Amino acid sequence: MLALRSTADLLTWRTSLAAGTTIAFVPTMGYLHDGHLSLLREARARAGAGKVVLSIFVNPTQFGPNEDLDRYPRDEAGDFAKAQASGTDVVFCPTTPEELYPSRSTWVTVDDLDQHLCGRSRPGHFRGVCTVVCKLLMLVRPDVSLFGQKDFQQLAILRHMHADLFLPGEIVGMPIVREPDGLALSSRNANLSAAARQQALAISSFLAQVRERFSAGVRDVATLLGDTASALAPGKIDYVEVVDALRLAPVNLIERPALCAVAAFFGGVRLIDNTLLTP
Repeated sequence: MLALRSTADLLTWRTSLAAGTTIAFVPTMGYLHDGHLSLLREARARAGAGKVVLSIFVNPTQFGPNEDLDRYPRDEAGDFAKAQASGTDVVFCPTTPEELYPSRSTWVTVDDLDQHLCGRSRPGHFRGVCTVVCKLLMLVRPDVSLFGQKDFQQLAILRHMHADLFLPGEIVGMPIVREPDGLALSSRNANLSAAARQQALAISSFLAQVRERFSAGVRDVATLLGDTASALAPGKIDYVEVVDALRLAPVNLIERPALCAVAAFFGGVRLIDNTLLTP
């Protein structure tokens, strides 16, 4: 497995490939878990005899001033070992943010889709996400890029950016991977205390209740959600919303595919999760 530390080295490697080499790409912020590894395994299957590229970069521009940039878990040696075991050919792991942000004067934004859910409570977050992913796609020029559906809003925004800017390759969303007890895998789970991790199971339990009500025929959103404060206690709720699955705007009645999305703090750690609701 090849480790590249600079954009210059990545570009040199990319131009050295024979024409027609298939490239599957998985962009991450590292601290790899089984969710990331499921993306790498799918990338390996899709690349075939081609190359699997993983990026590891804790992107500072998607963190707000009072968020957990400094606390975000990191384990480069462990990540490299997991990546190699999953069939990764190249890891792009920049040494400094300046490798990807030489000036911090150019930004990519997608209007409207960032006005709800995480975009409302984390202003500027998706500008940072779109900018760094756009840069990475232009550097790697993959045939396919894989993202997890736990970050559903991110995936929807990136798909719009990808189409509008005619960026290379295909964007593929992959299912949420969970612990046996239902907790959605996240690098931030490492920051949970044992008590907070147990409390955080309220999120997946709540989403299961929403799915049960939906399966029973409930389409009114207020009835579908019920008492969210009690269901997610003792978590501190950032948002609980049902939005249109395409435009991400809130809905009161589900008449076409929708997303029930949750963001809540447990032990000071912000966790997100979601479930699709298709009539």
